[in-house]
Amino acid sequence: MAETGTKTPRERYRSQVRGEIKQHAWEQIATAGASALSLNAIAKQMGMSGPALYRYFAGRDELITELIRDAYRSLADTFREACASGADLAALAHALRGWALDDPHRYFLVYGTPVPGYHAPDDVSAIASEIMASLLDACAALPSNRPATAFDTHLDGLGRQWADNPSAPNTALHRALSFWTRLHGVLSLELAGHFTGMGFDPAQLFAAELDDVSAR
Repeated sequence: MAETGTKTPRERYRSQVRGEIKQHAWEQIATAGASALSLNAIAKQMGMSGPALYRYFAGRDELITELIRDAYRSLADTFREACASGADLAALAHALRGWALDDPHRYFLVYGTPVPGYHAPDDVSAIASEIMASLLDACAALPSNRPATAFDTHLDGLGRQWADNPSAPNTALHRALSFWTRLHGVLSLELAGHFTGMGFDPAQLFAAELDDVSAR
């Protein structure tokens, strides 16, 4: 039996082939979008039969799940490393933008139009919650004199879902959600090219939205 943490040659080969399949999948997504993902087309590109490829991924949904899991884990790790270095909300915002610009197709797979007929498993949602927990911690560290709103009351108990800071005030949670929705709105439009030709720097708009969210 292989020692703990050491892969056998068969396991290494399987991991390598799965990695190649995922790389071809990303290329397909870049060309035609996730909804057009085809395992049979990937098998043909790799010189494999369809049944042979299905030994590595049971179906399209399993492959999409693996890609989404990798994408969320990449952003969660980016935030975790930034927080370990003492990042504040502004630093997390710029880490988010850098991550998105580095690979727009990865960004749109998790934050773009949902893939028709696909439903992510619970562990993917758990990784997404790690990301929100980092944001909530950063928002809770900011001073706020804003009075509570009806939406803050609506958020009662939601913070407990994000275990890193279950006791954060609802005003911090509201700020985290505002951060998430507004900055993703700017990023989505920028990455889709909707600001092209409008004569302003999207980075400056992103910074202005961040300043406004941080001041609330």
